[in-house]
Amino acid sequence: MAKIEKSPWLLHYDGSSCNGCDIEVLACTTPVYDVERFGVINTGNPMHADIFLVTGGINSQNAEVVKQIYNQMPNPKVVLAVGTCACTGGIFKECYNILGGVDTVIPVDIYVPGCAARPESIIDGVVQAVALYKEKQKTWKKEEKTEKGA
Repeated sequence: MAKIEKSPWLLHYDGSSCNGCDIEVLACTTPVYDVERFGVINTGNPMHADIFLVTGGINSQNAEVVKQIYNQMPNPKVVLAVGTCACTGGIFKECYNILGGVDTVIPVDIYVPGCAARPESIIDGVVQAVALYKEKQKTWKKEEKTEKGA
């Protein structure tokens, strides 16, 4: 019997960005770039998502939202910070309400810098995220079998 693998589902969240990176993320889904050819499917439900793509910095208003979305995602999961703001807080990091990049509230696996990050860079990050997700999935299954056997 053939092993059935599901495509990783991607959830995009806009933190507090200028929308430059969001436009580029959306460009990745158009036929010109077609990120779905690499095996990801967009979803709006964190309970179905495997890859969490965040744009924009973390501020005092969205920190809890980002944590909640992250906690609702099933394990294993991969977090992708897209754009300089998501990586470090960017040009807004000196603002009174910006806490910094995504890694100030949740662990980040892959960083895609750029202001705004180019679609080619975002796709490269997504491809890395898919590969990392598959690695984590293998490790997770091994740990799950070990726990059941113990």
